[in-house]
Amino acid sequence: FAELHVAVAGLPVESSRVLPGLVLRRDFAAYCPAGGELRAVLVTEPLRPPLSAPGGEFVVDSEGQYGASLRWIARRTEDFMKRLQSSNVKLLLSSVKQEELVVYYAKLYGVSVVECLSSEEVALICEITGVSPYAPFGDDTHGEITDTAAATFCQPLLLGSKRCAHIGFTGVCAFRPHCLILCGPVDSVNEQHAAALHGAFTMLQQLFKTVDR
Repeated sequence: FAELHVAVAGLPVESSRVLPGLVLRRDFAAYCPAGGELRAVLVTEPLRPPLSAPGGEFVVDSEGQYGASLRWIARRTEDFMKRLQSSNVKLLLSSVKQEELVVYYAKLYGVSVVECLSSEEVALICEITGVSPYAPFGDDTHGEITDTAAATFCQPLLLGSKRCAHIGFTGVCAFRPHCLILCGPVDSVNEQHAAALHGAFTMLQQLFKTVDR
């Protein structure tokens, strides 16, 4: 329930509504409008390639070597965005904040980016879509990216003064998420309404629970 409702203070209660899909309570780090069905990739690590292996050490002997290293990083980052583009991926969902270089190349290649997803949001997206987080620097760093989720729309959503990301997923299970937008004059009213609705849904869940005989 926590990931499937958004409380918006400063609006009348009558503005409350139910929206299909997920409303992620953060703005796009990069937004590139895309029509029709699109593909999304979920990552849980930075996309800027590391210069050394975990636990290793990278030593720079000169300014020229340092510049060459930065160019190598930029080239690897751009190559990854090209792979996303060739795989028809238009949305990148990340549980970590990506560096400006990643966002720059995402905009350049028409990929929208949403960062800093919570672990609960990542788990929910995995449950809905059936995909696992993609490892960008695994064994296969070439070829088409196949572990992608299908999304029916991806757009900004303004709730009061807060900009959010509104995304509709094509799920692999019967669960079709909808998000509850709770509006009220102040936060305390929204909290009361959320608690009441959560209790009602919990009661309905228990009422219609399958009894194994």
